[in-house]
Amino acid sequence: MLRSIFSALGKALAWLVSALMKFINIFIPWHKLPRWLGVVNLWVFRNDLRRHNLHDTSKIDLEEGPAAAEAPPWDPSYSYARTQDGTYNDLSEPKMGAAGTRFGRNFPPQHGWPDEAPKLMTPSPREVSLKLMTRDFFKPAETLNVIAAAWIQFQNHEWFNHQRFDWKGTKPGSPEEAIEVPLADGDDWHENPMRFERTRPDDTRKPGPSDKPPTFRSSETHWWDGSQIYGSTREREQALRSGEGGKLKIEENGLLPLDPKVKGVDLTGFNLNMWVGLSLLHNLFSLEHNAICERLQKEYPRWGDDRLYAAARQINVALMAKIHTVEWTPGILGHPALQIAMDANWWGLVGERLTRALGRLGDSEALSGIPGSAVDHHTAPYYLTEEFVSVYRLHPLIPDDYEIVSMKSDEPLAKVSFDDIQAKNTRPAMEKYAIEDLYYSLGIAHPGAITLHNFPRALQSFQAPGRPKLDLATLDIMRDRERGVPRYNQFRQMLRMPRVRSFRKLTKNREWAQELEALYQGKIDDVDLMVGLYAEPPPKGFGFSDTAFRIFILMASRRLKSDRFFTTDYTPEVYTQAGMDWINENGMKSVLSRHYPALTPAFQNIPNAFAPWQRVGQPG
Repeated sequence: MLRSIFSALGKALAWLVSALMKFINIFIPWHKLPRWLGVVNLWVFRNDLRRHNLHDTSKIDLEEGPAAAEAPPWDPSYSYARTQDGTYNDLSEPKMGAAGTRFGRNFPPQHGWPDEAPKLMTPSPREVSLKLMTRDFFKPAETLNVIAAAWIQFQNHEWFNHQRFDWKGTKPGSPEEAIEVPLADGDDWHENPMRFERTRPDDTRKPGPSDKPPTFRSSETHWWDGSQIYGSTREREQALRSGEGGKLKIEENGLLPLDPKVKGVDLTGFNLNMWVGLSLLHNLFSLEHNAICERLQKEYPRWGDDRLYAAARQINVALMAKIHTVEWTPGILGHPALQIAMDANWWGLVGERLTRALGRLGDSEALSGIPGSAVDHHTAPYYLTEEFVSVYRLHPLIPDDYEIVSMKSDEPLAKVSFDDIQAKNTRPAMEKYAIEDLYYSLGIAHPGAITLHNFPRALQSFQAPGRPKLDLATLDIMRDRERGVPRYNQFRQMLRMPRVRSFRKLTKNREWAQELEALYQGKIDDVDLMVGLYAEPPPKGFGFSDTAFRIFILMASRRLKSDRFFTTDYTPEVYTQAGMDWINENGMKSVLSRHYPALTPAFQNIPNAFAPWQRVGQPG
């Protein structure tokens, strides 16, 4: 009886707080409120988003058959080990979040219809790229280093990989038919029209016409499971493992093996779009996996290769999730309320010191953090969403030009372009320069600001191994239109944010406002999502827009809260006590110091490893 009364009082209080914050936000945005009031405002936002912005696509027109096959048979190891394909994370629905399952939606699926002609090409996505995206001069994000740019790609470059065709050009009238973007007179692109592959249609849908929008499938797992390192198939995993002591393969030079099928690129779980910054992190956390194995082997000498591997993977993945939550995120979103909120996501409002000393104080995620709380999918099964893919298009972070600098002397060694250190040139650069010099060079350099006119020129003429040359800015615009991600103003409206009424309200830069108005012919509601996100002035201290942030505060905690290995099974029985201690005691700086101790002086006095590092020989 008393529990019911307290529950009802709690719901009533939550409703009152929510109503009060919504009223306050009419006059004052959350990021201009006092720190703790801002934290409460973020809590209200997240609860509201959990109620209204999680939508299931997994059952839409589902065709029974091989493409929608059930999960493999249960194995007892699944109780403590992640599977290669992401099955059996949710024991009641084993296929949830597995490789090959559909992307979800943050908006009702009926709003996910792709643009059709002529709107699909209005305005020309190539014109958007050339006139609004092209980097006119490098605009730095001065509170970050380039390792921060590499980190987010390291965390998401396989999350968002849609199933694709083997590129063979165009087959008119077939699903493989290329999307063709007509080019204006004078465009120097190598072909006209510009062509790239369509997103592969979902073959788990029933054949024939449907009154439901298209759905799309992921090639990788949806879980935060380190599959960029460990792979999403049994075959890939076996190619990466040494077969001894639970470890991954590392060559005598201290680097991952080369992929025999892709020139100059690491053999790792997911290696598309590889460059030196990404390779550094793949190598670092592969070494970290092996260091965890050595610690576990001392603690559990009777464990075999499989058990050591499974436990080390769990620990390594949780450590990466912790770094992303309490280090990278507050680094790129430098706001006092956000710092508290992200620490609370991991440690709870009681803080790290008390949570580590006393353990969890009940099941409340607010009080003691998400890790170890009860799993909860809220209003839809767990899948990454198309909208989450869209707001994490952060290509402006990548510089076009790099200076390789000696860690020992702070003397420049070389100046290189992005093309010199990516794709087939990745491993030659990793072997030409000392790893410490590469890390130091990225640590003291700034990434680009996420804004208009700052898209890397190298990525507007980008060619991945075995793929056609692409303008990624054109492609990013087309992918949102093709996949039915709403344009900017409709996107805001479905997040219950006010629509932007004019181009002058969208950006403070008057020249940009004029360019936008001309290209979109005065139609503010036609502004593409990515364009609006880049034009929108971010909150003070933020690296990206408040609109993108709304999806982030929903999905960032969801990636933890839906995963049983971060919630109900975040226990010493699964991770071991040695593993729990490893996660608690380590962060990005200690991982770097463990494997490359010579780097330590460059960041030991820096509060966040993703902030610009101290140059050697200079006072802290």
